[in-house]
Amino acid sequence: MNNISVYLEIDEGTVAEVSLELLTKGRSLANELGCKLEAIAVGDKLDTVEAQVFPYGVDVLHVFEDKRLSPYTTLPHTSILVNLFKKEQPQICLMGATIIGRDLGPRVSSALHSGLTADCTSLEIGGHEDKKEGKTYENLLYQIRPAFGGNIVAWIINPDCRPQMATVREGVMKKEILDENFKGKTAKHNVNEFVTNEDFVVSIIDRHIEKSKINIKNSPIIVSGGYGVGSKENFQLLYQLADVLMAEVGASRAAVDSGFAEHERQIGQTGVTVRPKVYIACGISGQIQHIAGMQESSIIISINNDPNAPINAIADYVITGDIEKVVPKMIKYYKQNSK
Repeated sequence: MNNISVYLEIDEGTVAEVSLELLTKGRSLANELGCKLEAIAVGDKLDTVEAQVFPYGVDVLHVFEDKRLSPYTTLPHTSILVNLFKKEQPQICLMGATIIGRDLGPRVSSALHSGLTADCTSLEIGGHEDKKEGKTYENLLYQIRPAFGGNIVAWIINPDCRPQMATVREGVMKKEILDENFKGKTAKHNVNEFVTNEDFVVSIIDRHIEKSKINIKNSPIIVSGGYGVGSKENFQLLYQLADVLMAEVGASRAAVDSGFAEHERQIGQTGVTVRPKVYIACGISGQIQHIAGMQESSIIISINNDPNAPINAIADYVITGDIEKVVPKMIKYYKQNSK
């Protein structure tokens, strides 16, 4: 039980961003624990995976290559991870909180009776004292996430069962290369030793992926609106400001639930996590679910008629006023100064 494992999501030979982010965090945790960071690649045509993941500090890359394993299907990937973990006994397993991770993670944790914390916003290492049982634990994984509608931040631990499993959404962790020249070891496994013929009872005949037309995650400037914008019509002001700033428009969950914006624009714990250079929050109160999705922005500008709005506490600049008055002025003066 001396390693940290990261399951890699791979599509047509390309490792997903969320997996690279988890490798960065996994390397940091492994350094703190003094253990190895291991990655698991399951799929077909995996020749380029080594070059993609070793720079992030992967000590061991487990490769399961078989044309039947791509695209992803539940049963064979579950069998591979369950049987690999029984053999390797990792202390921590990290996955992306994606469609795949949300399908795979619970199945693996259920089979191993290990438990799983979904949608973590932070991961830390620490100790725990169970006074009732008279036990003291060291080097546990703190799986941190908002709970009870965002009213509290829960620090979840799994003292006894292994691996400690957590999923993290894309953009929550920072992606950072450790060393371009870092070289780990590759362990190529015989797939047939980990799966059964019954695992391939489901096959994908055809797959169609429609890419989103909204690219919030990679936008350097985001103009985001909350319930305080007031109406779908007022939200048009944000689109106008975003247009002159060459920015993208985001929204809080309250704004999306009210019909002011599409779900694809939702930022926060149940939406997209972003790290823009400039984040302009318009009429957003700053509930913990929303802050979890944008607090790593380089510069945060809050526009709110409530001077005591929680988001003002993390904002670099605060403009107190009504959206209908402030935003048109910003549009006007930016146009003047950009000529």
